[in-house]
Amino acid sequence: MTTNNKQAGFSLIELLIVVAIIGIIAAIAIPNLLASRRAANEGSAISSLRTIHSAQATFQSTSATNDFGTSAELLAANLLDSQLGGATAQKSGYNFTISEVDSAAGTASSFFAKADPVTATGVTATGTRYFGTNEVGVINSSTATVTNPGGVLSGTPLK
Repeated sequence: MTTNNKQAGFSLIELLIVVAIIGIIAAIAIPNLLASRRAANEGSAISSLRTIHSAQATFQSTSATNDFGTSAELLAANLLDSQLGGATAQKSGYNFTISEVDSAAGTASSFFAKADPVTATGVTATGTRYFGTNEVGVINSSTATVTNPGGVLSGTPLK
């Protein structure tokens, strides 16, 4: 009686080659995945600022005083959800801040809304650009926080 002692399987070299190939594919794919996530977060921030501008326009047109609203007023009027109008407004890796100035004698009401990334640098960055808008409705972006001194947005308008 003859016995066959051959065992079927992969050799150590073959397994190491497969692991190396998987490592190379992961090294290429992961940075692209993170960049895609940052781009999606930035797109969501832009869309959210458009939503805030629309909510402000609706609030102003229905307000008895013709003023823009604070985030709490927009939330109470059901024009914004709690992610954008709450005390800690945060959505898709961005922090949102809404400030408004009521009209006074001889001045018009105004508002300023901005979106700052939660983490702006490093591998875990949720976004690399900062965004802002005001009552005009143009959204500006910058690599540093967008400001609104004198009603003029800093940064570059989006196209």
